[in-house]
Amino acid sequence: MRITISGKAGSGKSTVAKLLSEKLRLRHYSIGDLMRSMASEKKMTLLQLNRLAEKDKSIDFELDNKLKELGKKKDNFIVDGRLASYFIPNADARVFLKTNDKIRAQRIMKAGRHQEKGDLKEVLKSIRAREESEKRRYKKYYGIDYSDKSLYNLMIDTTRLTPSEVVEKIMRFVKAKQKSL
Repeated sequence: MRITISGKAGSGKSTVAKLLSEKLRLRHYSIGDLMRSMASEKKMTLLQLNRLAEKDKSIDFELDNKLKELGKKKDNFIVDGRLASYFIPNADARVFLKTNDKIRAQRIMKAGRHQEKGDLKEVLKSIRAREESEKRRYKKYYGIDYSDKSLYNLMIDTTRLTPSEVVEKIMRFVKAKQKSL
């Protein structure tokens, strides 16, 4: 079984993917974790790394190639990342999580991500700038918009849901899909 989880920053991608991987006993991969690690190694913020990636496409291509390889060589995994459903189109569940912007910023602040600090307005401004940078690059490199609903077979608004409730929705979807095969 292959499950991809996408969405904007703070929508719950990583949290839900981790919980789901535990419940289903599947390996979890996180492109966000890889990106944060890369930023940290370069002693940059995520926004700075995104801006650098606008000039140096090798950054995106390195991450994207990892996704492509994962889709070609592995089975039985969950991966969270904005382009996961694009690069692994044959995933059993291609999930998009959407959330109110204010809630996304609050979640990021609560998570204490060291690269996204400040008050609510500053965090919102930072994540929106990062997302605009990503959008431009994805359009330029691949001609896609990762929020295009046609990439997904399950959309969930997580604004008022707990991570466990989101996991249950995905599990019901996966079980229903398996029964129909």
